[in-house]
Amino acid sequence: MLAFPYGVEKLMTFSFFTAIRASHYRTLTQATASDKGLIITTPDSWFVKIVSTLFLCSNSLDDRFLGYFREHLTPSHVLEVVKRFNNPNLGFKFFRFTRERLSMSHSFWTYNMLLRSLCQAGLHNSAKLLYDSMRSDGQLPDSRLLGFLVSSFALADRFDVSKELLAEAQCSGVQVDVIVYNNFLNILIKHNRLDDAICLFRELMRSHSCLDAFTFNILIRGLCTAGDVDEAFELLGDMGSFGCSPDIVTYNILLHGLCRIDQVDRARDLLEEVCLKCEFAPNVVSYTTVISGYCRLSKMDEASSLFYEMVRSGTKPNVFTFSALVDGFVKAGDMASALGMHKKILFHGCAPNVITLTSLINGYCRAGWVNHGLDLWREMNARNIPANLYTYSVLISALCKSNRLQEARNLLRILKQSDIVPLAFVYNPVIDGYCKSGNIDEANAIVAEMEEKCKPDKLTFTILIIGHCMKGRTPEAIGIFYKMLASGCTPDDITIRTLSSCLLKSGMPGEAARIKETLFENQESILKKSYHESMNADKKIPVH
Repeated sequence: MLAFPYGVEKLMTFSFFTAIRASHYRTLTQATASDKGLIITTPDSWFVKIVSTLFLCSNSLDDRFLGYFREHLTPSHVLEVVKRFNNPNLGFKFFRFTRERLSMSHSFWTYNMLLRSLCQAGLHNSAKLLYDSMRSDGQLPDSRLLGFLVSSFALADRFDVSKELLAEAQCSGVQVDVIVYNNFLNILIKHNRLDDAICLFRELMRSHSCLDAFTFNILIRGLCTAGDVDEAFELLGDMGSFGCSPDIVTYNILLHGLCRIDQVDRARDLLEEVCLKCEFAPNVVSYTTVISGYCRLSKMDEASSLFYEMVRSGTKPNVFTFSALVDGFVKAGDMASALGMHKKILFHGCAPNVITLTSLINGYCRAGWVNHGLDLWREMNARNIPANLYTYSVLISALCKSNRLQEARNLLRILKQSDIVPLAFVYNPVIDGYCKSGNIDEANAIVAEMEEKCKPDKLTFTILIIGHCMKGRTPEAIGIFYKMLASGCTPDDITIRTLSSCLLKSGMPGEAARIKETLFENQESILKKSYHESMNADKKIPVH
């Protein structure tokens, strides 16, 4: 390929550009008559290609090019060029070129496409600059674009911009759909910004904006998640003032909120109220929520009673209902009832899932029937029901308690070959078992395997330090202690006493003193960090 000096290359490009200019004039004249003159109907695709190529290839365009662009480049051409680039960065760069060098105004559709592509690419700073240009051009976003921008900036943790967009839209008389507010409120709630959500909601109430049941449900869910159930009930009472009626979703949120704070009897009363007073009946979610609440408190008589009431009402239980009951009976130590409920699953046309079967495995292991648990795990594999991390944890822990360390070790190997991402708590019982049996080398080997998949936690380090101290492997215990501190874990009193005792027995009092001093400095550093974080958090709390 021949290489030309920059000036020659530019001159050749311009000569080519000049040669086809006449053809461009002919294209521009291919039009239809109208009352207002000539309207171009033939798309200038070749012209768009030339503009795109010249912009990409030329580091700077001289006045001859700029003059020609000013004369013939239209907002519709700009839109097509931006589409052709299919790159938000290039599109934004071309937009700025046409605006700053050619003083062009742009169509709504160019702004719409560029704003969306910039936000989708995470280029929110550029998107904000583009939006400011749009407004200075006198362009207003429609409700769909506004909603997209508000949600996109909020998801990018730019809540200030989202609020600014909404405030500006209101001042400009843009009709803001309630869906825009609902999506923004939902994002605020999910980002734990309940105070901001409440402030926005109160502004909407004061301005008599159009609110719907979804708006109230979002705020009620946020309040319930924060444990402010009584305030959520107050909001329920306000719905009628805005022409809104609660639906089954509203009540299910409140039922879940009550069960979260262990007010399950109150949730049961609310469930009965829905049955008696509302135009709609409770659904499977309503009943399962309260049944799960009773199961969590091991109130299995109440849970069973509500289950049979549910069946009599004609509401069909699902696998989550049965899973909650099976798990409840297992944790209450009633394995016979758990197995009986398992049989009812098929009778009601449900198939047990991994949660149900893992609960049964846990029940077998709690009762000391580990082999039954292993048989059920094999049955799961045969039925293509993949085990989860908790399934492995239950079996491994039970095997270790039965001193079947080699079988537990084999399960860890199977877990390693799966797609499941393990956590330290699955490995800790096996590491502890080998340490207590005196096989420190095998414990270290398991830790090395674990570190390929996940990080040790505080208990892992504690087990290792105590195990190495018990075997008199003091230098290794010291190394593990400093690794523990470096990972951000603070040792407890038992770990410190065990390590200090080990050091003193090994004739290393100086090292014992140095470790205590290091621990004190580390704890002091953590306290200072915690204090500064709490002070900064206080400054961020909004004042209402």
